[in-house]
Amino acid sequence: MADAREQIEAGRTALGIEFGSTRIKACLVSSADPATVLAVGTFDWENSLDGKLWTYPIAEVWEGLQGAYADLAHNVETTHGVTLTTIGAIGISAMMHGYLAFDKNDELLVPFRTWRNTNTGVAAAELSELFGVNIPLRWSIAHLHQAIVDSEPHVPTIDFVTTLAGYVHWQLTGQKVLGVGDASGMFPIAASGDSYDAQLVAQYNELAGDRLPAASLTDLFPKVLGAGQAAGALTRDGARLHDPTGALQAGIPLCPAEGDAGTGMVATNSVEPRTGNVSAGTSIFAMAVLEHPLENQHHELDLVTTPAGDPVAMVHCNNGASELDAWVRLFIRFAEAAGSPVTPDAAFETLFREALGGAADAGGLLAYNHLAGEPVAGMEEGRPVFVRTTGSDFTLANTMRSHIYGVFGTLALGMRVLDSEGVKLDRMYAHGGLFRTAGVAQRFLAGALGTSVAVAETASEGGAWGIAVLAAYLDSGAGEPLSEYLAGSVFAGAPVTVADPVKDDVEGFASYLDHYHNGLAVVAAAVESV
Repeated sequence: MADAREQIEAGRTALGIEFGSTRIKACLVSSADPATVLAVGTFDWENSLDGKLWTYPIAEVWEGLQGAYADLAHNVETTHGVTLTTIGAIGISAMMHGYLAFDKNDELLVPFRTWRNTNTGVAAAELSELFGVNIPLRWSIAHLHQAIVDSEPHVPTIDFVTTLAGYVHWQLTGQKVLGVGDASGMFPIAASGDSYDAQLVAQYNELAGDRLPAASLTDLFPKVLGAGQAAGALTRDGARLHDPTGALQAGIPLCPAEGDAGTGMVATNSVEPRTGNVSAGTSIFAMAVLEHPLENQHHELDLVTTPAGDPVAMVHCNNGASELDAWVRLFIRFAEAAGSPVTPDAAFETLFREALGGAADAGGLLAYNHLAGEPVAGMEEGRPVFVRTTGSDFTLANTMRSHIYGVFGTLALGMRVLDSEGVKLDRMYAHGGLFRTAGVAQRFLAGALGTSVAVAETASEGGAWGIAVLAAYLDSGAGEPLSEYLAGSVFAGAPVTVADPVKDDVEGFASYLDHYHNGLAVVAAAVESV
């Protein structure tokens, strides 16, 4: 306690704040030992439909940042007896991709368009063909080009386009920069890993012509920075935005802002070739750090980078654990109505443990978690569907196993494509709240992927901890490669639980996935009729 207090008072700390899909989380760690979490803070928020586009009101970005930080500062004072006034370094992370466009007066031109939107099909298809590289619907360049194709009125006045993390970082520091991992979800990155691909930029400039409101696309996008590079410092106005009480001092350095994919790689120590990770939340995605380029273009696979700029194949699914959460909330309400209320943690623990007793193939039950469109599965719109036949074994255990399998269903379809490219992984790491109940989702994921899955004790802290580690790397890892810093200063001796594939699970999930793939026609019919 005393040592932690001294570190906090001296500013020998690093703070990470991540804007997730349903929660904004702040995580304070020791800069000398980033595996040590000193305090956390949270703020809940939720996306909404504005017309037909998913968004978050921009005012809620700041309400959420201030709320999460205030919660953390309160916990620091309560636990350590210190008023938080300074920090060694800060990092901002957020949902990747999306579209935030500003004019020359720094005014937001249209509501923030998140990664969840699937209205960019025309643009994504045109750019994928032009570049010979898969451009997913959610990438920033797809959003920008779709706005150009649709001749949206705001396009001629665009002066700057960035991601959510890039926007927050810009407002806090005045710097229009972005970490390479997040930037790789805006536009393809050069093989050198330190800038946008110049040849593809030139191709796009020619395609857009005078429809582009700048001489070059790079004039509109943030500058690319790698992990460990200086990315500005908290300005006086930024400090007030961060902490309206005025306690937090200006001048604190910030690391390059990153996306949740990059912070997930850091949080799971999977930034070297042959390592990979799965991040499960509102969305779910898998990252595989590549040894060599892929031979073919696949719409199921994105090519992005680690925060250090190394190439990564990404399977990104728009839908993760939200539908599973909804089913658990149903049972929580039942328990309450029956006069025996349970906490959410107890409900998840009980239902996940029950799932272990289900049939390896979930008894013929199928669960589709498609609240939003799912490009990997070929779905432009989402419809959550739970399917059973008259011959299926409809039990609570099979129901819960099916819903957990359903979280991994579309991801597993994408991973089959990755496997067809001969990509080899020594181990997959997993993180996110889905893995808090030990030995359940982790075991099922190992069965779904047919490979060992490791979960560290810090896994439930997720990307907020990952970006805090990147902030600590800026403060104390100068000159050391990120992979070496993580291995030596963060994960050395860190407790890790490994689940190896169970034969019955592998065979059962393979059967489930075959039926899941065939049953997508049911989901498509639901989209057409409901």
